[in-house]
Amino acid sequence: MAETTEFELVSPERLLFSEPVEMVVVPGTDGDFGAMPRHAPLLSTVRPGVISTYNGGKVQRRIFVAGGFAEVTEDRCTVLADEAFDLASLSEEAVRARLQAADDRLKEATSEAEKAEAAQAKAIAEALLAARKG
Repeated sequence: MAETTEFELVSPERLLFSEPVEMVVVPGTDGDFGAMPRHAPLLSTVRPGVISTYNGGKVQRRIFVAGGFAEVTEDRCTVLADEAFDLASLSEEAVRARLQAADDRLKEATSEAEKAEAAQAKAIAEALLAARKG
């Protein structure tokens, strides 16, 4: 059996899952990075994108995260995500509805803060749609 590292995905509400993986690829702000057993310690911000977990040399799970932080140690990779969605269980209709709602919020926004928040929500929804298709 291959050596593994523990991968934990945590949302603001709860621990979404914790499982041993051979490798996890995380969308870091400065680029994607892979975490494997005995990885050097690392802290990174996470941009909206897809986390892929690997076992048996194949992608086991693809999870979209809306952003957050990642901590990698020798035996663990923990991602604290703003939001997370298992791409296998997310319908395209749900993603399109989220994008439409964000677009509507952007059109109705009056203050600069509302516009910035709505623009960020729209960008995340667009990234989620692209990840869902890809």
